[in-house]
Amino acid sequence: MEQAMDMAAAERGSANLARLIKKLLLNVIMMLFSASCIFPLIWIGYSSLKTQSEFSNSIISLPQKLHFSNYAEAIKLTNMLQLSWNSARVTAVSVLAIVLIAFATGYLIARVRFKGKRLMVVYYLFGLLVPIHALLVPVYLLFKESGLADQWYTLIIPYVAFNLSMPILLVASYITGIPKEIEEAAAIDGLGFSRTMFTIILPMAAPVLTTVAILQFFSCWNEFSFALVLLKDEALRTVPLGMSYFKSQHSTNYPQLMAGMVLSILPVAVVYFAFSSRIVAGVMAGAVKG
Repeated sequence: MEQAMDMAAAERGSANLARLIKKLLLNVIMMLFSASCIFPLIWIGYSSLKTQSEFSNSIISLPQKLHFSNYAEAIKLTNMLQLSWNSARVTAVSVLAIVLIAFATGYLIARVRFKGKRLMVVYYLFGLLVPIHALLVPVYLLFKESGLADQWYTLIIPYVAFNLSMPILLVASYITGIPKEIEEAAAIDGLGFSRTMFTIILPMAAPVLTTVAILQFFSCWNEFSFALVLLKDEALRTVPLGMSYFKSQHSTNYPQLMAGMVLSILPVAVVYFAFSSRIVAGVMAGAVKG
């Protein structure tokens, strides 16, 4: 009897040891993955404080002295304030349009029965599969012929058009989880369709709409391809395009480039750290409620 108990205890000990080793290996893998994601940001940060000669001698070593003048030069060289204003204007208008269109369309998909509804959903799903870069040339030719290129609103059109699919599906999934009895009670109280949608459902969908707005802010602020193809006027360039100012014909000032990159990602980093919990909660709500 005692021998059997000893064997059972030994088996439990082996099982606990195996689980401990498995957790340890998983934690080590996750730590390595996290380090691989975080280290490039840290490297950009301290490299922006080097001189060009220090960076050329060793790209990994820490700076011997902090040279904050790289940031002043980066702002002066790229006209960062103008670039930031251009990006902020385009991003703000695009995000507002995406949120409004996604809410209205998502509500229709979730609540209204009409012919072609399934085809519409498939259409938006197909929009997630089409590579944007494959459409750069047709979009460029279309904008050039129609006179839409090189305008302050040029980038808003493709940003809204190509970023609608995921927000619409997220909003539709979220609204599907809202009880219909709320809208029925509103109808009994005399509220019309549009008033119910904007005064009752819109506030209830605020979590997923906040998530959509934050994610689209990231997408629009960091977008490079359409801005490169559709904008030739330097006065209309956005922040990502401004990074090309650091590259000359024969050399590139990498510390100043790193300083410009830090300045360009600063708004995105602030928004992310401020709303990271809402991003996760909104995406999970939109995915689970459907």
